[in-house]
Amino acid sequence: MEKAVASGQGTIRFIIFLIAILVLLNIGYYAAWNGPQEAMTNPAWPDISIALAFSGLRQPTHITHANDGSRRLFITEQRGRILLVRGGRISRKPFLDITDRVGCCGERGLLSVVFPPGYRERRHFYVNYTDTSGDTVVGRYRLSQDPDIADPGSEEVVLTVKQPYANHNGGQLAFGPDGYLYIGMGDGGSAGDPHNYAQNPSSLLGKMLRIDVESGRKPYAVPADNPFVNNKDFKPEIWASGLRNPWRFSFDRRTGDLYIADVGQDKHEEIDFEPKGGKGGKNYGWNIMEGLHCYRSEHCDRKGLALPVAEYGHDKGCSVTGGVVYRGSRFPQLQGTYFYGDYCSGRIWGLRQSGTEWMNKMLKDSGLSISTFGEDEAGEIYVADYGKGNIYKIEAAAK
Repeated sequence: MEKAVASGQGTIRFIIFLIAILVLLNIGYYAAWNGPQEAMTNPAWPDISIALAFSGLRQPTHITHANDGSRRLFITEQRGRILLVRGGRISRKPFLDITDRVGCCGERGLLSVVFPPGYRERRHFYVNYTDTSGDTVVGRYRLSQDPDIADPGSEEVVLTVKQPYANHNGGQLAFGPDGYLYIGMGDGGSAGDPHNYAQNPSSLLGKMLRIDVESGRKPYAVPADNPFVNNKDFKPEIWASGLRNPWRFSFDRRTGDLYIADVGQDKHEEIDFEPKGGKGGKNYGWNIMEGLHCYRSEHCDRKGLALPVAEYGHDKGCSVTGGVVYRGSRFPQLQGTYFYGDYCSGRIWGLRQSGTEWMNKMLKDSGLSISTFGEDEAGEIYVADYGKGNIYKIEAAAK
């Protein structure tokens, strides 16, 4: 009797065990096709906050690092100084002061600084500024004996581009994962690109340029794989065309993808994108299009144009400020999100790709006059308030 009962109980336990296994397998099967995919491709948008990192700057225009292990930040001020930040403290002496040769202000001035791969050994860097004649200059500078002080007398002019008007100077410099220097050039200014520079293949204005400044050839070499290098109708430096004012662009440090924020005209601001491995040669549409919309007409020929992956209207701002993809370690919930903002409204958005789709969400109304984003060596993101001269750190909000 006891054996029979024990045997029956064992059978019941075995049946319950089988049922449990089947339930778990079914849950796992369902999750494999639904749950994890949803979590992987559509993670919840993070709540973000901004924390004051340091203050006391005048009209900050760019934030970057040298990737040399020093953990220093470098911040350009529009009037012509580069300030160095170490351990959260701004150095009393500027890293570089070229106010004597910079034309300021409005959309002119010292607009960015970039350090080449292997900077610690090379001991030189590049800046983009507007000179006192109103033209764009890309210059190379060298360090003094003090690694925290550059020599203002060491300038080598790499490139000068004539500017017909005082606005739309572009101004961003960045080294791509290929080791070449990318230069964002606005369409020359005024309104509506009156001279059609952005669509003119013989003009450097309204373009993304790509040149080789580290090969030793002076002032630079043109990469052999630039998309138009064998087309006599195009300037060989051109990587992409159809840009109005790519004030800020950046490469994802992990993937090498390129994000371009192009400032709009009357109605729309846009984010353009090229994945790593792209061959360049894209036409981003200005002044045929503004964002996803035909410019100045209801109908336009969109054939051959690369449309933006995100846009917003002027009910949400008036001048897009491109940012960077978060690749830090402090806030895993921010990982892989491209942060960008608007100079006029202070809104900050997050953008990320899910399969072939792009997701875009406004994450914070900061109240800042956002002139630039930047990242430190660890991949943490900063944002500048142009008017107040404050630099803030973007963080995941505590819950």
